[in-house]
Amino acid sequence: MVRSHAGHLRLDAWSGPLGQAHWYPPIPIAWALVGVTALGFLFAWWARIHLGRLWSAAITRKEGHRVVESGPYAIVRHPIYTGILLSGIASAIVLATPHAYLGAGLLIVAYWIKARLEERWLREELGAAAYDDYRSRVPMLIPFVRV
Repeated sequence: MVRSHAGHLRLDAWSGPLGQAHWYPPIPIAWALVGVTALGFLFAWWARIHLGRLWSAAITRKEGHRVVESGPYAIVRHPIYTGILLSGIASAIVLATPHAYLGAGLLIVAYWIKARLEERWLREELGAAAYDDYRSRVPMLIPFVRV
């Protein structure tokens, strides 16, 4: 059976009991989490627009490449990943299924690994001095939290 829940498509027949919610957040909390999901997407979009021509899907050097320290990049070093993670985690909480939690966990691991690889590349390509200074001032993925 296919049904919609809070704007998300669920395939209950395919996923079985693990795909079913075992609890539902109260409606005001669910709507707040939908708002958090939207904020995550908006934050990621802002970061993507702010990067402009320096953005690419693959880790690659662009003409005029430099450390971007303004806009969302003054808040966290990887704001696109932060926005995607925020949206994914909030969506998982709204869906309240083991599959959603597993998916959010995989997102966290995947983007943390990608951020670490990207940081290694940026340090090598843009210079250790410039990137280490930025890294010492701005948290990686979570605002105000240094890991």
